[in-house]
Amino acid sequence: MEKTSNSYLSPNCVTNLFGTLPDGKKVCSYTLANAQGMEVTVINYGATITSLKVPSVNGPVDVVLGFDTIEKYIDSFGLPSGPYYGSVIGRYAGRISNAAFTLNGETFTLNANNNGNTLHGGNIGFGRAYWQMKRIKGGDRPSIIFTYTSKDGEENFPGNLSIDVEYTLTENNELLVDYTATTDKTTVLNLTQHSYFNLGGHSQSLAGQEVQVNTDKMLEVTEGGIPTGNLANVDGTRFDFRSLKEIPQQLDNSFVLSGDFSKEAAVLKCKDTGLKMSVFTNQSSVHIYVGGNCFGQITGKEGAAYTAYSAICFETQNYPDAPNRPEFPSSVLNPGETYRQETKYKFETL
Repeated sequence: MEKTSNSYLSPNCVTNLFGTLPDGKKVCSYTLANAQGMEVTVINYGATITSLKVPSVNGPVDVVLGFDTIEKYIDSFGLPSGPYYGSVIGRYAGRISNAAFTLNGETFTLNANNNGNTLHGGNIGFGRAYWQMKRIKGGDRPSIIFTYTSKDGEENFPGNLSIDVEYTLTENNELLVDYTATTDKTTVLNLTQHSYFNLGGHSQSLAGQEVQVNTDKMLEVTEGGIPTGNLANVDGTRFDFRSLKEIPQQLDNSFVLSGDFSKEAAVLKCKDTGLKMSVFTNQSSVHIYVGGNCFGQITGKEGAAYTAYSAICFETQNYPDAPNRPEFPSSVLNPGETYRQETKYKFETL
């Protein structure tokens, strides 16, 4: 790679300094590009996607929300409900009821950060972690791997957990997100990517955009968003998205999937830009969230004023509260096993 004063360049990989953490650690941004004009930029703070530019009928469109500076990412976690823009979530994506679970007869009491429950890993989840850039590769499938070791007892979860997340850009305008993880002690694990998407552009409203979720089942939850253990049929409800529907003003629910990576789990469409995004995953659910914002306190990148209707999340993952629900797909990871998760976001111009 060619070295310059502030970046490392290859034909389709660029590395720049993004900022410095309060402890002096340097945060870098890494941009991968394909020959079709698609670009993804990620930083090693939270393994966060900060920008995703996709070619459209109106030219390149940045379809994810984010911030211009590391300080704003840090400050966003101090809001009443941090938005987790673009970050990797762990150890456990979603809610764990009563901030506790029992594993092999031992009860683990976690940090409660959501109405008495644990949300997205607790007070200091993986979205605030300093990840190491392990490898960056150019060529016709540019990719980058970040790695992080979550120590035994971090946020009171058991086991030293080693995680790799790899982002890959294909020539078919697909963004692949692949996770692997191992542990030295039996633990629970549920990872996801928390990008907020808007196919009209990150500074626009979701108005007029449509969503489809290819399932007839969702998790029944309490008013506090905790699964009851039952699966509910979406037929005849406002949660029936089996055909394209305009995105509602608010949504915070998990939809049941088959885990078949070859099948479209969800679709997002925007008529203004002609863009379609298809979501594929090997996970058992997709949690769809509309309603995240900066509470008018933090400005998004390029001066954007984000609102609760600025974007939509597709959190591909295991069921929330699975550690407390033996009838749910297991979230347990044992020593000697490897956790594997794969999600694909495919972009097309209609």
